[in-house]
Amino acid sequence: TTLLVAGGMVAAAPLRADAAPGCSVTYQAQPWTESPGVGGFTAHITLTNTGDPVTAWTLAFALPAGQSFTQGWSATWAGTTSLTATNLSWNGNLGTGASATIGFNGRWTGSYTNPTAFSLNGTLCGREAVARFVQCGTALEGSSRWR
Repeated sequence: TTLLVAGGMVAAAPLRADAAPGCSVTYQAQPWTESPGVGGFTAHITLTNTGDPVTAWTLAFALPAGQSFTQGWSATWAGTTSLTATNLSWNGNLGTGASATIGFNGRWTGSYTNPTAFSLNGTLCGREAVARFVQCGTALEGSSRWR
């Protein structure tokens, strides 16, 4: 069983014993503020295949309200707020435990938050999410992990 402690509350989730398709996503963002309530961010994503090997992949996720995609790298990106990132010829093979690192730049208005759910080839990555935010000068760093 995995335990997640947040704000004094504990949630337990059973670990999976089967070898079903799966993924783990680490999302690290470096947002910045240009004026009150407006800014940009650079996001680095590490996608790890925790299921059977794949020869091609598509990562899908939605940006929170007020955020939009501007440009990305190491994948073929589609969408503005509901995003998909599809492998390139050199990073499509992901054996069990293998990872691909991709990234993108975006804009935000209101306040910055990380996405809350990711899927790999249509299979939802685990719901365990841990977010940490560290104040670094005027920049805010967000990091979330889904297993």
